[in-house]
Amino acid sequence: MRQWTIDAFADRPFMGNPAAVVEPFAVWPSDDWMQALAAENNLSETAFLRRSADPARFDLRWFTPTMEVPLCGHATLASAHMLWAELGLEVDALVFDTLSGPLSVRRLDRGYELDFPIDPLTRIGTPPGLAEALGAEPVEVWASRYLIAVMEDGATVRALRPDIRALLAFGEGAMEQGQVIVAALDAGEDHDVVDRFFGPGCGIDEDPATGSARGGLAPLFAAKLGRPIVRFLQAFPGRGARFETVLVGERVLIRGEAVTVIDGCLRL
Repeated sequence: MRQWTIDAFADRPFMGNPAAVVEPFAVWPSDDWMQALAAENNLSETAFLRRSADPARFDLRWFTPTMEVPLCGHATLASAHMLWAELGLEVDALVFDTLSGPLSVRRLDRGYELDFPIDPLTRIGTPPGLAEALGAEPVEVWASRYLIAVMEDGATVRALRPDIRALLAFGEGAMEQGQVIVAALDAGEDHDVVDRFFGPGCGIDEDPATGSARGGLAPLFAAKLGRPIVRFLQAFPGRGARFETVLVGERVLIRGEAVTVIDGCLRL
């Protein structure tokens, strides 16, 4: 069977976040098999799809090298790109049925647009030890799907060298354990906000591009900027990913591009 490596939220190779996407199945393989392949790929996500009776609708699951996760933006974008750009699917929009409910993707003149739910936000006090683990003092901390630490400026976000293992201690209740977003307003020519995502709790020390993080970041920074459209730069060292988000009610539209970098054959 075929498998593609696709750089998501990127307009050229070796940017954004690489995801492996396996050609769609008629019947799911075992969970152990999917987890083993994800570990072999050793990318932040491997995406698996299952066909349905509707050619524009697929079941979709995402695995990191260590676990299945309930939501992943960049591997959803990569899956849509694979179906349109590599398999030539002739539909204008796709729906993926996932652990987080149905997620839709449509083609734009340039790139793609994902329709995701927004995440509830609650401002909280800075948890004990968080500043020490990050190496900088947040000016605000928010509880959402992930813990969000807002810094004073973009330079602070870019310069962080956190104690990754120490971040495993953070996350409670509905939050994902050991998964922390750091962000700041950082007006630039092509972005409004700079952010980074540290995820040792799901086996990823730092993720290059995190679409699911927009569920909390988009409403947070749209409120700060006073407008529904926010442009993000995820400043993973040596790469970089760009997102444009638009708030529409309780949903967030996430726009980005994708590039295929590897077309391979699995001998399994």
